[in-house]
Amino acid sequence: MANEKSTSPADQDPEAAPHAPSSRDDDDGKDEAIAMVGDRGNAVDPTVVARAVRKIDWFLMPAMIFGYGIVYYDKAILGSAVLFGMTADLELTVTDRATTPPTVDTSRLSWATSLFYFGMLAGLYPMSFALQRFDIGRVLGAIVVLWGGVCMLTAAVTSYQGLYAQRFSLGFVESIVPTGFMCIISGFYTQQEQSLRQSWWFSSTGLFTVLGGALNYGFAQIEGGGLRSWQYIYLLAGALTVLYGLFCFAMPNSPVTAWFLTAEERFAAVERLRFGQTGVRCTKIKMSQVRESLLDVKTYLIFVMMASAYTMNGAVSGFGPLIVSTFGWSTLHSILFQFPLGALCFIVILLTGYLGSRIPNIRLIMLALTCLPVIAGCAMIWKSEWTHRAAAPVVGYSITGFFGGTVSLIITVGMSNVIGHTKKSFMAATIFAAYCVGNIVGPQLIKSQTRAQHYPTLWLGLIICYIICIVASATLYLVLAAANKKKEAVPEDETERAKLAFQDLTDMENPYFRYVL
Repeated sequence: MANEKSTSPADQDPEAAPHAPSSRDDDDGKDEAIAMVGDRGNAVDPTVVARAVRKIDWFLMPAMIFGYGIVYYDKAILGSAVLFGMTADLELTVTDRATTPPTVDTSRLSWATSLFYFGMLAGLYPMSFALQRFDIGRVLGAIVVLWGGVCMLTAAVTSYQGLYAQRFSLGFVESIVPTGFMCIISGFYTQQEQSLRQSWWFSSTGLFTVLGGALNYGFAQIEGGGLRSWQYIYLLAGALTVLYGLFCFAMPNSPVTAWFLTAEERFAAVERLRFGQTGVRCTKIKMSQVRESLLDVKTYLIFVMMASAYTMNGAVSGFGPLIVSTFGWSTLHSILFQFPLGALCFIVILLTGYLGSRIPNIRLIMLALTCLPVIAGCAMIWKSEWTHRAAAPVVGYSITGFFGGTVSLIITVGMSNVIGHTKKSFMAATIFAAYCVGNIVGPQLIKSQTRAQHYPTLWLGLIICYIICIVASATLYLVLAAANKKKEAVPEDETERAKLAFQDLTDMENPYFRYVL
């Protein structure tokens, strides 16, 4: 079929708009794609398909890379801001001078870091289902603009209590972005393509660690202007976010309504998704799919894997520069040492995403392998000598950047192995609920009173978490392999396969869906 010319309705009238799904289409619980391509397979021109995919890439990928980059930047700048006077200005640390030597309690900073993720945890499920039910561009645009305003208001905070409220609010509104991106990718790309595309936007975790570090280094040189350096950082991040929010209003709901494609390209972009059974978009929220998600062992394994892996980020994003400064390096050096960690994170995410798209059933194997350097890096930091300007713990700190590949693969494995649009929304929210748990736990592992012992609770806790991640990924591999074997025992009917593709069935209901390992 792929080598024939398209016989879609768009061929008769190339500029005809696709049929917009009616309320009846939504109410019957089917995918909106069925109104355009029907329930039988259609021939499409591979040249048109390639052109459509290229246009989708050029529209979505730069937007998502920048969007998630500012998500990561604006929550991670707390780690640098505390070195620029925020700690003293907002009383984020308490020094007990009654002890010899004086001890510093950083629990307020830990809570300022964690409360962001409590806010995100509160917003994940309602935001995810709102994006499924309503127009993506309008909901995403409005919430992102609001998020930019909340971010800029950080500059007006005058106490640690105010920072607590701001961090919770910031997390709540930011929760819309990562889950939204995961669901958008799953609706525009085939199962095989999703690995690379999910890694592209998530790679901005590493990219913006480098770019954000460079910006923060520049802001550290500001000595006038009436504001503190950390206030300028938040004003910039908020302003960039507002501009991005205005762009988000142009985000289409799916390939069916992608305004930057011609009618022929929209038809081809939708029809090419039929074989993989992943669907496009259904706005009806189905409680049966929520119940299935709650009874699906994949949901819990993915949750455990993500929560375990993201304890690393919880420690690094909020405390990374502060920890490096304890190795005898200056504030500015501590910021510069975010560069190798961010660069390694960026490279590993893209490399694993590329390999996952090229080599079948390698994703869970790579996931386990990327855990090993993180374990080694934690052990190196913990057991090396923390002498003045020590090199070994900084090398170990940089190696932990492999965690980006681990987390990117968890996102890819989780989202490419569920179908049914309510179930996709539920899985997306669950992945980032686990992300929040990991980020909440990570800072709490840092006990300031154990600094002389090299924070043993932190590094031992992270090593245990990554061992748990390896065990859970191996278990998931066995679960998915067994499920595929069971599905392959059922005879295939190509007519039925084509008919079921856009019925909004779940991965358990659809006999033609195959899990990727």
